[in-house]
Amino acid sequence: MTRNIGEDPPREFSLLLDDQLCFALYAASRAVTQRYRPLLESLGLTYPQYLVLLVLWEHDTVPVKDIGAALQLDYGTLTPLVKRLETAGFVRRDRDPEDERTVRVSLTDRGADLRTRAREVPAAMGAAMALPEKDFAEARRILRQLTINVSTQP
Repeated sequence: MTRNIGEDPPREFSLLLDDQLCFALYAASRAVTQRYRPLLESLGLTYPQYLVLLVLWEHDTVPVKDIGAALQLDYGTLTPLVKRLETAGFVRRDRDPEDERTVRVSLTDRGADLRTRAREVPAAMGAAMALPEKDFAEARRILRQLTINVSTQP
């Protein structure tokens, strides 16, 4: 096989754990989620519940299917999360009067008020990550691109 000048040589893949990008992602994800735990416990939330509320704080009322799309969660995973948030008094679920098949999730006053208390979470996590803004933005960009690339592969 011929290569063009300036083209990268073929990548060698290793079976060493420390060489695996997937393991680095897994370890980072676990560390970040673990760091969220005490911050979110003080709000009475789990990390997945916090993600649902982030969507609702941005959009107020959202169909369940749109929350699932935003969080890349299936209906079977999302429904129990939303039910627990409803039991805690943070959200309510209603059928869309124009399409009874669609369940819409809305913030309650308690859920909207929780947003004020949650404002400290991103700053605390940013401090824990201790990345310069440029590196933070680059890491987010690369991870988003990686997600797109892996999700669109056959």
